[in-house]
Amino acid sequence: MNFGTLFRTKSVELIQRDAAMGFSDSEGGGHKLKRTLGVLDLTSMGIAAVIGAGIFSTIGNAAFNGGPAVAFLFIFTAIACAFAAFCYAEFASMIPVAGSAYTYAYASFGELVAWIIGWDLLMEYAIGNIAVAISWSDYFTTLLAGYNIHIPEFLTMDFLSASRGFDKVSALLADGNTLEQVREMAGMGGAVDGYLAWTKAPLLGGFHLVCDLPALGIVLLITTLVFVGIQESKRASNVMVAIKLCIIFLVIVLGAYYVQPANWSPFAPNGAAGVLKGVSAVFFAYIGFDAISTTAEECKNPQRDLPRGMLYSLIICTVLYVLIALVLTGMVNYQKLAVGDPLAFVFGPEGVNLPWVAGIVAISAVIAMATVLLVFQLGQPRIWMAMSRDGLLPKIFAAIHPRFKTPWFSTLVTGLVVAIPSLFMNLTEVTDLTSIGTLFAFVLVCGGVLILDNSKQKIERKFRTPYINSKYIVPSLFILIWMIFLVFKRDLLLSFFSGSDLSDPTIHGWEVVKHRIPMYGYIICSFVLAIFCFLRNLSLIPVLGLLTCGYLMTELGWTNWTRFLIWLVAGLILYFIYGYRHSRLAKSS
Repeated sequence: MNFGTLFRTKSVELIQRDAAMGFSDSEGGGHKLKRTLGVLDLTSMGIAAVIGAGIFSTIGNAAFNGGPAVAFLFIFTAIACAFAAFCYAEFASMIPVAGSAYTYAYASFGELVAWIIGWDLLMEYAIGNIAVAISWSDYFTTLLAGYNIHIPEFLTMDFLSASRGFDKVSALLADGNTLEQVREMAGMGGAVDGYLAWTKAPLLGGFHLVCDLPALGIVLLITTLVFVGIQESKRASNVMVAIKLCIIFLVIVLGAYYVQPANWSPFAPNGAAGVLKGVSAVFFAYIGFDAISTTAEECKNPQRDLPRGMLYSLIICTVLYVLIALVLTGMVNYQKLAVGDPLAFVFGPEGVNLPWVAGIVAISAVIAMATVLLVFQLGQPRIWMAMSRDGLLPKIFAAIHPRFKTPWFSTLVTGLVVAIPSLFMNLTEVTDLTSIGTLFAFVLVCGGVLILDNSKQKIERKFRTPYINSKYIVPSLFILIWMIFLVFKRDLLLSFFSGSDLSDPTIHGWEVVKHRIPMYGYIICSFVLAIFCFLRNLSLIPVLGLLTCGYLMTELGWTNWTRFLIWLVAGLILYFIYGYRHSRLAKSS
């Protein structure tokens, strides 16, 4: 094997030529995708993915960990995303084809890195949609319960949550508490539901049959819509987004009247560590603009409209997130928000008790969160399709349906990959893994812009990230941060590098060090990047994107890194078995 071929790049000119020709018959099945999306549609899709994934589901757990200060985490995360969004927009303007970060990495880093990011994106979209399907199921169950329609608990919950809930509640019941008393305890509502699901579930050979049936149903329904066509998907998305925004404004305006400033004190009850603990939940909410970049071949004018759609949706969603976070934590104590349906919860009996608002929120969430599934189910098949066109996956994945003009086989595979795990997986587990995958994609896209900026390729860009010379800014920031730690946080710094834990002296050695490995790697990479900034006059915005997104990755924990690396190793095995041998570039060289 010639290791140099692992990093063979696909030139931007070749990608642009392929897109202009509509790709060959052997790769696309002789059919093109339908160009129907404008800037309003793209902005709507970005809002559809971003708003539903966070406001209607994960914002509750983030607020539970960080308190009202989680609003600052939304701002910080949005800034990190904005740096990446500029880089995505620049790539989208010069490479207006499906594939998102996969295609961008192919043009800048080469085939092996492109495969890694493509494989990573498949995980990101699939697991992200599993999480949204699970949360959708929570809202759907709440909605039906409001009409006195009760689905058995063991058909509305994953196996892991039910098992954990049974263990927690059983321990409290053994201490003499009643089930009603346990439910009143902070953060125990979901555990009680898990307990009931576990105790009522039918047994099959000693195995508790617990699964999330509504999650399965919504995934199959959305997959069918995506299969039928982009025009139908666009119309459905636009209508549902309009409904969703109306409800969000209602919650903000009405909820503001029930805000009790006392609930904002303490503002950061668990300090910076508590706020940053919500990184995975918050960042999970911001992957919408990444998803819309996969629809480039279905845009009327992708080089103009994709950059606008990404940036517009990011700005709108950040403002709404901050307002909602402040309203929710002002209406009820942050300790009560560890639920899967926080907006319905704050207007329910344990909140301000406005059942009619809770009902409206539940209905809108059921409709609106379907848009999240819709956008992500649109995105993932187009990643499969792009990889198949390059020969890294079998040709069937690039087949376009002659009537519906959609990648039909990839859409069906995506439906199964999301639908089956959504029956059994846990919400927290999947959002953490999705966030690390998204951040990895952002890091590579920011790095890709820097590589193309320093290459000799003369590439036309309809949108260019504003250039600010980082020669002195980044090295100065690097030195300043280390000086602050040396002067004001010397004990923390010594503890960090000595492998000890200031909060618990009994924990030391490998048990401490393994959790700091991502941060050790980040420090080394930041030092190298600062040197390159000084020597090469790198553009500041992509560099800040690398630094901020890279830092957020270090906050996602050793367990998530381990799972992520296992997934990437599995992908590398598949690449060397199939992709390396069937690559278009390999055949043409």
